[in-house]
Amino acid sequence: MPAARPTRWATLVGLAWVGLALQLGGCATGPGAGATSQVQQAEASVVEATYGIKVEGLRLTAAGSMLDFRYRVVDAQKAAPFLNGKIQPSLLDEARSAKLGVPDTPTLGRIRQTSRNGVIQTDRSYFIMFGNPGKALQSGDKVALLLGPVKITELTVQ
Repeated sequence: MPAARPTRWATLVGLAWVGLALQLGGCATGPGAGATSQVQQAEASVVEATYGIKVEGLRLTAAGSMLDFRYRVVDAQKAAPFLNGKIQPSLLDEARSAKLGVPDTPTLGRIRQTSRNGVIQTDRSYFIMFGNPGKALQSGDKVALLLGPVKITELTVQ
């Protein structure tokens, strides 16, 4: 017997629960106190000028089994690859030679924000959730974000 597909209503309810869990779980949507320490100052200005985003943080969440990458769009045109659903992001942990991807759930799909109808809002925070199998990454570890031609290095897990 084939598995039943979730209804649109069940999917919307699931998305609402994920949104509520992210808000109540301590995932910040605004810039955190240590946001500037995430990327070295020189790297932060290069990232902003080149990719049109300001990194707000990379934090452990879901009891350490996921990583929450937050960024604020400052230039919608330059930030387009971050919100393109066809380009799959990953975190590269060079110390362990591990590549962490975005989980793809049957009900919710990939756990990341994408642009709807190509509309990207400036001065708005967006997120990408990455799986952390076996809780391999810990606070203080350094990783790189890979997203098509984009490579942002020296991200520190909080």
